[in-house]
Amino acid sequence: MPILVLALAVLVVTAAGAFHAPAFAQEQSRGWSLRDLLFPRRSERIEPPLDVEKPRPKPKKKSKPRPPAEPQTPIVEKTNDARVVLVVGDFLASGLAEGLDTAFADNPAVRIVGRANGSSGFVREDVYNWPVEIKSLIETEKPAAVVLMLGSNDRQQMKVGDVREQPRSENWTKEYERRTDALGKALQDTKVPFLWVGMPAFGLSKMNSDMLAFNDIYHQAAQSHGGEFVDVWDGFVDENGAFVTSGPDINGQPVRLRSDDGINVTKAGKRKLAFYTEKPLAKILGLAPPGSITTVSAPTGEPVEAPTPAAVPVIVDRTAPMLLGDPALDGGTELLGAAQPAKADPNLPGEKLIVQGKAPAASPGRADDFTWRPKTPPATAAAESSSTPATP
Repeated sequence: MPILVLALAVLVVTAAGAFHAPAFAQEQSRGWSLRDLLFPRRSERIEPPLDVEKPRPKPKKKSKPRPPAEPQTPIVEKTNDARVVLVVGDFLASGLAEGLDTAFADNPAVRIVGRANGSSGFVREDVYNWPVEIKSLIETEKPAAVVLMLGSNDRQQMKVGDVREQPRSENWTKEYERRTDALGKALQDTKVPFLWVGMPAFGLSKMNSDMLAFNDIYHQAAQSHGGEFVDVWDGFVDENGAFVTSGPDINGQPVRLRSDDGINVTKAGKRKLAFYTEKPLAKILGLAPPGSITTVSAPTGEPVEAPTPAAVPVIVDRTAPMLLGDPALDGGTELLGAAQPAKADPNLPGEKLIVQGKAPAASPGRADDFTWRPKTPPATAAAESSSTPATP
């Protein structure tokens, strides 16, 4: 029994040695084998072939330059006797009031007061009746001028008597004109000067055609009652008259003027609405036009520096233009202000040729002498030749 156990142990050791010997010998050898291809050693690093191009790093995306920050307008405290500008209308009038507030932020003598009703219009008098409410607003605020912008909510049915009329129908249009005329008359009765700002273009083409028709009605109502109509349409369309979401601001820089819905107005768009209104509003208030240099009087009791004398204007002598559209050419044949040319002597050969068409007499024998000469008789010619001495 012990002999059998000893023989079995020797057999196991021999088999183990035979199993590990090739592997150990293979580890010692540095030759290439299939195992190196399929199972590379951890200590070895497989380099990529030289002909394989390594992936290049992706270029970094360039960040878009940020637009320059808008210069902040200094806010000046308004004086107690500042003139009030009352802005009324719908939600677009609210944006117009914000733009005007920015435009006159540095003017202590003007205060913008917005009293707009965003959902109002001429169609729904049951919601807000502007011809009635405008009188109480003017009595409360006592404005020096009124700015009106209304009509963007009016593309809907209107109740005329007991019938609901469709937008832009004949009866609808007559009633709409009557209501706009009533508001114009209410403003005229208050004897406060007013500006009626028209509607801008919108993103819907059908809406634009309605707004153009509304603007004609507003224009007529404003002129009939002593107001002034302000057309802002060109500020929100391109050169072909199509609606644009982005366009030039008041400084000519491209900005976003309208929101994605094509209806609401951005901050730059509100300022552009005010830009069209500034000049006529300054005229009503007796202020200098926007962009000109203004002087503000100092409070009583404080010394005021003497104004610097203005520079002597440079006189530029220009020839006044001729009105080419006048059939009579302004009654003359010369440019206005031009000196009359000296008259030439009509007896000169050149004047006779140009004015009368008479050419001067040609000298005999000259290239332009085309007179016909009679032939000399033969006898006379022979006598002349005999009398002439021969030339040696």
